[in-house]
Amino acid sequence: MYWVTPRHLAGDDGALAEQVSDVLTAIDWRVWPTARNTLLHLSPDGSCGAEWLLASNPFQLGGLPVAWQVSARSRTDSVMVEWNAYFTIGVPYEALTDFLLALDARSAPHKGFDGPDVVLAELGARGWFRDADRPHTTAFDPGFAASISLELLPPLVQDADPRPDQLGWQAWAELGLGDPYLWCASFSASVPHDLVAVFAASVAAPGPVPRHTLPAGTEDRLRILRRS
Repeated sequence: MYWVTPRHLAGDDGALAEQVSDVLTAIDWRVWPTARNTLLHLSPDGSCGAEWLLASNPFQLGGLPVAWQVSARSRTDSVMVEWNAYFTIGVPYEALTDFLLALDARSAPHKGFDGPDVVLAELGARGWFRDADRPHTTAFDPGFAASISLELLPPLVQDADPRPDQLGWQAWAELGLGDPYLWCASFSASVPHDLVAVFAASVAAPGPVPRHTLPAGTEDRLRILRRS
């Protein structure tokens, strides 16, 4: 096993489904298969959902298939979700599980009160820096391998607010400009900023994470702290 840092280049160890499902089961989310060959997890009160989509040929972000879709409703009897968040294969599972644990802990998962600066503040506290041209919307890691930015929503990202000019947080990692993305995440416009901040803080966390396998091409960019 390897212990590696930085987290945003560590990948998902090929265990994104198992790691996230284990966490959701531990906090009593229910799970069952759907007619689309996906696995749907629901929070105990039914207001939040997390669906493993990979078997259903989901849409892509940055050329990568979306693996998990997370959503929240304002009322448990509503069929309309307030927001969605999407995570591709390769996303560090620690960041996604931290996001889900924070979502589970909220009394009102569909809304928040903090502004977008809370996301950038969390990143800044962990050594990321703001884009000089867009200091209020974009931050990069010190190695320029990952970014989190407030952008126009990509196609197929769904939100309760249907206006076409809505902004949502987008996150990604890549080894270099023009290289294939290692992972992407997209948060629709109504995702509470403080929840995105939890994901951002986890992605940028400085501590090492355990991995059995490493993403191709990252060995020279990772610090391997221990092998056993």
